[in-house]
Amino acid sequence: MTLIVLDILKSIALGTVEGFTEFLPISSTGHLILVNQFISFDKSFTVLFDIVIQLGAILAVLIFFRKKLWPFTKDKNKNKETLNIWYKTIVGVLPAIFFGALLASFIERKLFNPWIVAVALLVGGVVILFIENKERSVKTISINDLSFKTAFLVGLVQCLSMIPGISRSAATIIGGMIFGASRVVATEFSFFLAIPTMFAASMYSLLKHGTSLTMNQFLILSVGFAVSFLVASVVIKFLISYVQKNNFKIFGYYRIILGVIIILYFLVK
Repeated sequence: MTLIVLDILKSIALGTVEGFTEFLPISSTGHLILVNQFISFDKSFTVLFDIVIQLGAILAVLIFFRKKLWPFTKDKNKNKETLNIWYKTIVGVLPAIFFGALLASFIERKLFNPWIVAVALLVGGVVILFIENKERSVKTISINDLSFKTAFLVGLVQCLSMIPGISRSAATIIGGMIFGASRVVATEFSFFLAIPTMFAASMYSLLKHGTSLTMNQFLILSVGFAVSFLVASVVIKFLISYVQKNNFKIFGYYRIILGVIIILYFLVK
């Protein structure tokens, strides 16, 4: 009984980490790798658990943007705009599907460690500060004006997030800004792009690592999924409001500080 309570507490903690970090430009995978150094389940179940709580975050996006993403209404113009978003999202996810299938196993074997995360956090933080301090011209101020070319280019940049610590949201948001999208449009498209990207990655991992579950494991997964969903729902709402008036410098500083702390920790460990 004590063991299942402890595992549920772990599930809540890890679900909170996933929900909080998935859509902020600070790397959910990187944070989970770090937290798993201190609290985790057995190796095979940890992989499955991390996948399932990621699906909770995807569900949060679908529910938050349900009106914008549901293409079957009485308003034909609205349906056309929604389908246009989905078409651009599909174009944007193509590079991740290609390079993910090509490199996923290698990256999982060689790069999933705290040192890679620390360096990626540092580099990503410096890039965020550089982009935010640089004067740039904004050409796209509406998601409907985002071109298919830009969607594809952002999708290419997203592939960098296969390196743990880079952050999928950081890559897509900063990539969008580099290619002329406003901060708001880049953030919104990052959310849309997360749906097929994370779903495809999750399904791939489920097929690879899926296993029969005990009742206790099912309970632990359910708790993690629910916590991830609830926390991600709050974070999505916060980020949409935050980018209306603020830049991402605070996340750049956070990444750099955390990267330095991780390096120092493992140097003196």
